[in-house]
Amino acid sequence: MIRHIVMFKFLPQADGRTKRENVLATKDMLDSLPAKIDLIRSSQTFVGADGSADSNYDLLLISDFDSFDELNAYIVHPDHKAVGAFMGPLRESRSCIDIEM
Repeated sequence: MIRHIVMFKFLPQADGRTKRENVLATKDMLDSLPAKIDLIRSSQTFVGADGSADSNYDLLLISDFDSFDELNAYIVHPDHKAVGAFMGPLRESRSCIDIEM
């Protein structure tokens, strides 16, 4: 199994919305993906706690896949790409690690 862990840091304001609004909108989109993409074995998203340091990341995604082939198919899936297109202009940075479980 492959665990895909991604952290996102959002801009303070983008597309006419606050950071918090953009984080929550992105979380909703990510949370909808398992119902649309059957390659996802499990998926959880977490929003950073209010009051945490400004240098911290804002959103965490942890997803599990049976193999790298399935992870790679997920990455190019149109529903996943739509989330990426939405959040691209909203985020400051992204960090990722894929680990074999």
